[in-house]
Amino acid sequence: MIFKWVVPDPAPATVQKFLTHRGLSRAFIGRTKFNGGALFVNSRQRNSDYPVHPGDVIRLIAPPEQGADTIIPSAKPLRILYEDQDILVVNKPPFVASIPSPNHHFDTMANRVKGYLQAQHNESDSVHVVSRLDRDTSGVMLFAKHSLAHSLLDTQLQDKTMQKEYLAIVSGTLAVPSGLIDLPIRRAPNSTYERMVGAGGKPSQTAFAVTAYNTDASVVTVRLLTGRTHQIRVHFAALGHPLVGDDVYGQVSPAIARQALHAHVLRLIQPLTGAPLTIVAPLPPDIQNLRAAICRTSE
Repeated sequence: MIFKWVVPDPAPATVQKFLTHRGLSRAFIGRTKFNGGALFVNSRQRNSDYPVHPGDVIRLIAPPEQGADTIIPSAKPLRILYEDQDILVVNKPPFVASIPSPNHHFDTMANRVKGYLQAQHNESDSVHVVSRLDRDTSGVMLFAKHSLAHSLLDTQLQDKTMQKEYLAIVSGTLAVPSGLIDLPIRRAPNSTYERMVGAGGKPSQTAFAVTAYNTDASVVTVRLLTGRTHQIRVHFAALGHPLVGDDVYGQVSPAIARQALHAHVLRLIQPLTGAPLTIVAPLPPDIQNLRAAICRTSE
């Protein structure tokens, strides 16, 4: 793939400084040079330390990408929320894993995306997972179509430019209408899967606001300020309000067959054009029905 930029005025000193200012990492620039890619300034191949001036045209030829043979393409359907030449955003259904594992090898979102890219004759069928969700969590899931977009989106994740808003339904009535849960999270003893709040854990922050509640449950919008495994589930369980239906950190519920958690809204910057994007994943029927029941009896 070929990417093109025109150097503005004032100009950074070198090609590398220009590209890093655009969000490309030094590691990505290095991989381009040593893995079959190239950098051109005004149609002549140059090194990354070559000086540039306003009006210069920089072209980056990305190295060829080869999809992983371990991901078997699947023809199962995707619910596409947004797509362009650089990114693909899908609405993940519940009960589908994000990526292959020993227990879920053939039908994951990564398998489905690879099958879709092949069917669309995309230049590469390499699957770049930018954000993943727990198997039983539904909603917005972001994929990059090539490694440059992936690198730029990772930068947005690190600097918090990218934001994801969840809708969760937790048990009981929260003591305050909004707040910030600031509790460290670490692995639970003797488990590779479960997490817990505890001393020595990684700093973890979850902002929330209650939108409806009754005596049994509360509907909350949630925004993650950090990205720890099971963060929302662990934080609300630590408050004594586990997610409804969460059989790991709470208990099963006759009202829903999974934890009531949906990645609802994704806000990001299109990595190559710089356009702001807001993408909304409609609520699935099980969470719609549960929320409606709470709203009907809301206090």
